[in-house]
Amino acid sequence: MQKTQIDLLAEIADYYSTKFTQHGETPCGVDWNGEESQTLRFAQLCKIIDATHPFSINDLGCGYGALYDYLACKYQHFSYSGIDVSDSMIQAAEQRYKNKSNARFVLSGNPDEIADYGIASGIFNVRLERPDNEWRSYLEDTLDVLDKTSRIGFSFNCLTSYSDKNKMRDYLYYADPCIIFDFCKRRYSRNVALLHDYELYEFTILVRK
Repeated sequence: MQKTQIDLLAEIADYYSTKFTQHGETPCGVDWNGEESQTLRFAQLCKIIDATHPFSINDLGCGYGALYDYLACKYQHFSYSGIDVSDSMIQAAEQRYKNKSNARFVLSGNPDEIADYGIASGIFNVRLERPDNEWRSYLEDTLDVLDKTSRIGFSFNCLTSYSDKNKMRDYLYYADPCIIFDFCKRRYSRNVALLHDYELYEFTILVRK
């Protein structure tokens, strides 16, 4: 891993660890507005899942593992791996789900195993002071990782460049959904869906292999 990406991931880890210290195991602790939007977001991302069979899933940027709770309410047979660069997040997740035999957590920037599906929620939003070109490179590198570690498909979300201008913030990254869709279509699969109709200032991409 290049030094610039190591530095970038360290900045991200510090940012989210601080949020977690301030807000704890809540949506605000992983820098989301609230539980309702978090649930709506998970619903979009999980459209990648075909639950007619048991499945495995990598949750990249898992935070304290809230996606596990959503999956447990919807599906009976799955195995979950949560991956995050924040040590405090991983420690909290391990404690929170210590009695769940189908859940494991890894302190890392990348999944350590291939799973049926990969999901990344919110990890492309906070760029801090990184310029657009550097953040875009990080985004593409991370999508390559999701592609390599996902057997059936992967999904992720980004803040949208169609957000209201007066609500946009300099430290956040707003991606053009059409460009990201085109990138995924050309690079990963012919079967790509763009979801941009769920009342949040973001979009979700589903890549089915």
